[in-house]
Parts: sequence; structure tokens; C-alpha cells
Amino acid sequence: QVQLVESGGGLVQAGGSLRLSCAASGLTFSTYTMGWFRQAPGKEREFVATTSWRVSRTFYAASVTGRFTISRDNAENTVYLQMNSLNPEDTAFYYCAADRSEVPTATGVAYWGQGAQVTVSS
Repeated sequence: QVQLVESGGGLVQAGGSLRLSCAASGLTFSTYTMGWFRQAPGKEREFVATTSWRVSRTFYAASVTGRFTISRDNAENTVYLQMNSLNPEDTAFYYCAADRSEVPTATGVAYWGQGAQVTVSS
């Protein structure tokens, strides 16, 4: 049974930083693209960042490029999202995702975590 467990969410002031972690089990981690999506109240779930398993390429949404960094540790079966220069528009539920495609879409992800709340106050 695949499990993705996020941690590291919380409340932070604008301009601050948070680091999300996602521990994966029940899958061959090194053969999955791992990523982060987010969903704000009243909005659709949107892509944030992914790190592909084929050649360790990373992709970012335009809104987080230069502020967020995704990384993975295949030995620990964990993917991270370092979030810097946070602003209130980053407030959302952040979901860890695992999929075999290189750049999965929100409607095509194979496995989801339960999510972690990130709240950025102004």
C-alpha cells in the first residue's frame, strides 16, 4: 500500500520560510516522479513543483520559480519543498504527489498524500 506522509506545514509571516517533507512508502521511490501541488480555498488544485525520476530534472510553476526548491533523497524515500520569501498568496493545502510520468497533472497523479496546511500571514 502506497503512503505519502507530509510534514512541516504551519503558520509563517510574509517573507518567511518553511520546509515541507514527504516520506514515501510502499513504492519504488527512485522510479517515481515526486512533486508538490497546492489547493487554496475555492480554487482548483495546482501544480507547484516536481522532480522527475528519469534524469532528476526539476520543474516549477512560474509563481514559485526562484523562491521554492524541490529536492529528493532516494536513500530516505523523501521529497522536500523548501519555500522561501513566502507571501499570503502561497497560503494553501500542500499535497505530495507520486507518479510515473515526468510532469504529472493534477488530474493524473497516481498517489496523493493527505496534505499539509501552509498559512502565510501579511
